[in-house]
Amino acid sequence: MYESRTETPIHSRRFVGRLLVHLGVAVGLLTLSLAGGMAGYMALEDLPAIDAFLNASMLLGGMGPVTPPKTEAGKLFAGCYALYAGLVFIVTAALIFTPIVHRVLHQFHWDDED
Repeated sequence: MYESRTETPIHSRRFVGRLLVHLGVAVGLLTLSLAGGMAGYMALEDLPAIDAFLNASMLLGGMGPVTPPKTEAGKLFAGCYALYAGLVFIVTAALIFTPIVHRVLHQFHWDDED
């Protein structure tokens, strides 16, 4: 997927395309994660869709739930979802920043092989 140290950096248009692919995967992961969180809150806590959206998005954003869980199943779900959301945050950041960091490092080192 990425060029090696001995290859010249890809053209800016291809880099933008690579970045858009990474952003698309990140948005897809966030969308699926939000949908899963909403489904869990709706099924286990009997929250309406808008409240489930608010709680799931707040957990994905690292803020914590707005409506405290009332059932044991809801508490277990919220705890597991919070741990999952922390991992999703790290993975999303890696997906977005990997092509940028690779590009910067590649720009500095691609001509070192003389």
